[in-house]
Amino acid sequence: MKRRIYTLILAVQIVCSPLYCQIGIYTDSPDASAVLDINSPSSTDNRGLLIPRMTTDQKKAIATPAQSLLVYDTDKNCISQNIGSESAPVWTCLTLFTGKFFYMPSINIETVTLGAATLNLFEIYKSQFTSPMYTSLGAPTIIPRFENATDLYYYITYHDPARITINTITADGVMNYTTIAKAGYDDYINIVFVLK
Repeated sequence: MKRRIYTLILAVQIVCSPLYCQIGIYTDSPDASAVLDINSPSSTDNRGLLIPRMTTDQKKAIATPAQSLLVYDTDKNCISQNIGSESAPVWTCLTLFTGKFFYMPSINIETVTLGAATLNLFEIYKSQFTSPMYTSLGAPTIIPRFENATDLYYYITYHDPARITINTITADGVMNYTTIAKAGYDDYINIVFVLK
């Protein structure tokens, strides 16, 4: 009776050992660097991989999302990855129509009146991208843009501190500044948007 029990335990271990190998779909030899390797069933097949699709709010509601978890964010129209941790997720877009960063459209900042002022960088960006002055033949009349101010980070990469002082920029793109002196013809500020 004891021999049969030991034999059964040994057989279960042998059967279970393949569970730790690679998985190949439409391939008998998965790539050595992949846990899962999916190939097209034929050279004429035109199908791809479809990952879970959800809104930004649904994505943010995922409890303890694994680091590097991927979903398709239907609000941002991008493949989104958690580059943070399970306890402190940080979602970033891997694919987006505008790339990772872009410069603020050209604007004039009034410097005649000295003192404190605010400027909503996101609203200026949104208004210029909504109604461009000219488009190429066949181009949409509205440039694709982000709907939420908090989808972006805002940076000032250059300004003349003898003309203005940048006090703060809020998370939704409102810049608070103080004008010290009237701007000259060659004064400018570089404002950069970076995708979260």
